[in-house]
Formats: sequence, C-alpha cells, structure tokens
Amino acid sequence: MTASAPTIRVLLVDDHAMLRAGFRTILDTQPDITVVGEAATGAEAVEQASALHPDVITMDVQMPDMDGIEATRRIVSDPEIGAAIAIVTTFDRDDYLYQALDAGASGFLLKNAGADDLISAVRALAAGDGMLAPEVTRRVLSRFAAAAEPAGAEPAGTAPAGAAPAAAPAEPAPRVAMTLVDPLTDREAEVLVLLADARSNAEIARALFIGEATVKTHVSRILQKLGARDRVQAVVLAHRMGLA
Repeated sequence: MTASAPTIRVLLVDDHAMLRAGFRTILDTQPDITVVGEAATGAEAVEQASALHPDVITMDVQMPDMDGIEATRRIVSDPEIGAAIAIVTTFDRDDYLYQALDAGASGFLLKNAGADDLISAVRALAAGDGMLAPEVTRRVLSRFAAAAEPAGAEPAGTAPAGAAPAAAPAEPAPRVAMTLVDPLTDREAEVLVLLADARSNAEIARALFIGEATVKTHVSRILQKLGARDRVQAVVLAHRMGLA
C-alpha cells in the first residue's frame, strides 16, 4: 500500500468477544485494513457506526438487545453512515439471512470461513462489489427471491384473475424475463444473468469474450439503471425477475 492509498475502516459486531478478537487479529495484519471499533449488540453497532463512520461492518445476526437484522436496517437507512455490511452467520437460520439481505446487507460469510475469505470480503464490500459465500449463493438467492414475493402475489408464471392466459414457455426463461428489465441493453442483460449465476468478473469476461474492464463498465451501468446498491442487490433483483 502506498502512503496515499486509503485505509479500509472496519467495525466488528458480534456478541462473542473471542470471535471479534480473531477477526481483529486477521484484519489488522493487512496494510490496507484497520479495525476502528467493536460492538457486542445491535444497539451498540448502530451507535458505533454513527460515531465512527466505518467503510465496512461485519455483522452477527443473533445478538442481545437488538439483532443484526434490525441493526443493519437502521444503519443502511442512515445516509450519513454509508457503510457496507457483511452478515457473518453460522447459517443455521436461513430466514435471518434472507431478512438481512432485504434490510440492506451487501453480502455474507459463514463463520467458518477462512482468513483469506474474510479479507477478500472486506475489500470487496469496500470497493462496492458485495460478497456472497460461493458455496451457498444459489441456495440463498433462489430461496430469498421466493420468500421476498409480496403476500398474496401470484406464483411466477400465473396470470391474475381475468387476465389473458400467459403464453406457453417456449423460449428460455431469461429471454421471457427481459421485458422486466427494458432499460438494460441486450449485453447488460446477459451480464446480469451471469451475475445471478454467481460468476466473477473474470468468469463473465470469458463467457462473453470481452475484457474485464468492459464487464466492470456493464456492471456499473446495470446497478445505475436498476437502482441497486451493489452487485448483491442486483443479483437478488435478477432472481425476482426470473433471470436465474
């Protein structure tokens, strides 16, 4: 890291002091990352986030006083904070994770993730990319998309009462769903489909025979057009649209 390079400021939130200590040890060894604070409850997390203005927050879910979901919602709703939040969970309660993503979390890790995964996640969130643990990405997003449908909504592919019957699904699902993302160009829609398949920029570039810089440009435009905070929210939207 050069002298002028920015340092990523991290707030650690977990009710287990030993886990926070472990995360601090891992992160503080990195020249571009510094832990600026810790919190043991959701309420403390909101207070610390407001006072310290970290770039990234690692957030536990089950905590006393206020859980990580509510803390995430309050922090994300405060435009003065602007921190990206990574949920860190044992994944024994899927519903907590879906709610946390809906509350505005930019990604998640499993608590048994390796040190390199934690470091990569912090850097990715700081860069605005978001981070989802690859081993559970499709499981989480597909179930989140279904769980996030409004109460009383018709199942996918079901026409409302009195409406003309839907056309037979003769075309692939992504092409049918493209009408829901009209602002996107054909290439941007292709990139979004691959994002929803948990592909990295490098993998998308290889699949579409374009450069990684071009992929980054497409991703930026997709986020802007869909009004998505980051890649994670764009992927959730893609699943809701039926693109994956």
